[in-house]
Amino acid sequence: MEIKKIHWMGIILSLVIIILSLFFIETKFFFFMIGIGILIGVSPFVYSIIYETKVSNEKEEMFLEFSRNLVESVKTGTPISKSIVNIKDKSYGVLSQHVEKLANQISLGIPLNAALKTFSREVNNKTISRALTLIGQAERAGGDIGRILESVTEAVRMSEKLKKERKATISTLVVQGYIIFFVFVIIILVMQFQIIPMISGIADVGIEGILGGETATGAGEEVSVSFLYLLLVQGFFSGLAIGKLAEGSIKAGIKHSFALMLMSFLISAIANIVFGS
Repeated sequence: MEIKKIHWMGIILSLVIIILSLFFIETKFFFFMIGIGILIGVSPFVYSIIYETKVSNEKEEMFLEFSRNLVESVKTGTPISKSIVNIKDKSYGVLSQHVEKLANQISLGIPLNAALKTFSREVNNKTISRALTLIGQAERAGGDIGRILESVTEAVRMSEKLKKERKATISTLVVQGYIIFFVFVIIILVMQFQIIPMISGIADVGIEGILGGETATGAGEEVSVSFLYLLLVQGFFSGLAIGKLAEGSIKAGIKHSFALMLMSFLISAIANIVFGS
């Protein structure tokens, strides 16, 4: 991933907030500000990943439309190179500039295979690259290019259909995953603000001997911090699992991980400010 201006801005703002948090080091706001600083620094990178995933999906959808138009043109008896030039002015969303460049290269006399390789490299999508490789090999080998193009288009269409069906089918499990995680958060908060204080109250009678000199309050604070770490770790891996189930990609799960970790941190931090001693 290329680090852009927005990433540097996030990093700088994050450092500023973390430095400011040092002035609140002995207050309950210290960890809250540290967490906010880290989240601000990470946010631009998470946004970039989400945006790249969205663009990748749109590329596959637009390539399917491009393939259909190409098949229709080739079936009329127009050579594939001429067909690409003829359909270049149609709208293909994020692929439009790549299709125009492909057509311009062909118009300048660049061999179709070389132009397709450039197209594949710049689009940078595995599904599209496989399809373009098949098209290039079919054009070089000869034969019924129209039928081959139709088969490639059908394969891409089927791949898109399966992705959408899996996403629709698994959506219920995604919702269940979020619900289960929030139940887990509630259990942790109940333990932190009900059970731990209760144990601390009992421990005031004779806990020092059991804890080896540590105060019950200190032990409670350590357990509270451990609970926050537990929530963040649980949120991170739960998000990855949700992304893998819903979209078949761990990378796609980063947005779920970020959302769960953000909500975990905010809920825990606000609860500590409101209910903490």
